[in-house]
Amino acid sequence: MSAPARPLATAAVIAVGSELLGSTRLDTNSLFLADRLSTLGIQLRTKTVVGDDRRGLAEVFKAALSRADLVILTGGLGPTDDDLTREVVAEVLGLELREDPAIIEQIQERFGRRNLRMPDVNRRQAMVPRGATVLDNPRGTAPGLLIEHGGQMIVLLPGPPREMQPMFEGVCARALAPRAGNFRVHKATLFVAGRGESHVEEIAQPIYSRWTSETPPIETTILAMPGQVELHLSVRAEAGVPAEQRLRRAHDELRMALGEDVFSTDGRSMEEVVGTRLRDRGLTIAAAESCTGGLLLSRLTDIAGSSEYVAGGVVVYSNQLKTGLAGVPADLIQAHGAVSEPVAAALADGIRERTGASIALGITGIAGPGGGTPQKPVGTVAIAFSSGQFGSRVRTFSFFGGRPQVKFQATQTALDMVRRALK
Repeated sequence: MSAPARPLATAAVIAVGSELLGSTRLDTNSLFLADRLSTLGIQLRTKTVVGDDRRGLAEVFKAALSRADLVILTGGLGPTDDDLTREVVAEVLGLELREDPAIIEQIQERFGRRNLRMPDVNRRQAMVPRGATVLDNPRGTAPGLLIEHGGQMIVLLPGPPREMQPMFEGVCARALAPRAGNFRVHKATLFVAGRGESHVEEIAQPIYSRWTSETPPIETTILAMPGQVELHLSVRAEAGVPAEQRLRRAHDELRMALGEDVFSTDGRSMEEVVGTRLRDRGLTIAAAESCTGGLLLSRLTDIAGSSEYVAGGVVVYSNQLKTGLAGVPADLIQAHGAVSEPVAAALADGIRERTGASIALGITGIAGPGGGTPQKPVGTVAIAFSSGQFGSRVRTFSFFGGRPQVKFQATQTALDMVRRALK
């Protein structure tokens, strides 16, 4: 007689794949799963990465079963010999593997749509542990599996995020949510620009310190990221407890204290926020970039629909192109140097004139690791904002970090200039 199903209060996530143990691939699946489990009120106890090793995977899986109600494994469901997840799980649970003809037919149809024959190795993906529920995968050949065993739940998901994420959303709705117990986690975020972590903490700490003694407590985490500081608020409470209202009041109190430095309260990036403001006002933007190498325009055009407000721009590393493409007078560069406020202002004015954009930005600086001087060390960046409607301004900044960090902070600060002008 099988054990009765128990509430899913705790979880363990196992990411399977030797490639995840190297330096070129990140386990982003666990981040997604952690967020979704938290929303359901299921506490994630452990996250583990294990290679394609039968013995190692078995040991990790057994340990997860000993400490969690729900065990989720991602990866290792492919057709090759090193895809061991379904075999190891079946072996540890003592379940016989059987070939499912329906899965074979689905995989054959998938290959047939591309006028290809299904290789015999794909039959491995049709092996199903006795009693398991097969999870359809319309985006790939590897089906997922859901197993109820001894009152616990085991979920096997494919490794590619585009296959795993929609499959897990279906599992959440059908299987996890009804078993997630009576607790839920409510979350809120504030993204801040223009202040360092210590300055944000100085303002926020006297406020959020009051919440830790309340029941249930509101937990606050401050994260320092390049170009921004993030405040994450969360509260875990039973259904019926007015936790969400408390969280909203706490969120609003912090937002009021931090004022215009808060640029996002819904998780949107700076480029999304700026893009929305430009589109809503019917404005366009252009940029002349030196040290950022086109990163600013790349960030803006990563957003769908950005053609409505991005006019264009130029990357002008050399002094000759600063003059030829952006109209910066050569004698201005000679007098002040390429990395200077007058040159940044001339870049912004020049590209605005050439593109006809409502707003233009000019960025010039020293991203490093070389090229710095005692007067202008690495991280020195001059940023200019130019607009007939909103005026012009220019400022020199000192950014820290390596080359990628300096470039990102420069674009973040330039976009923040636009945001504040359009507040």
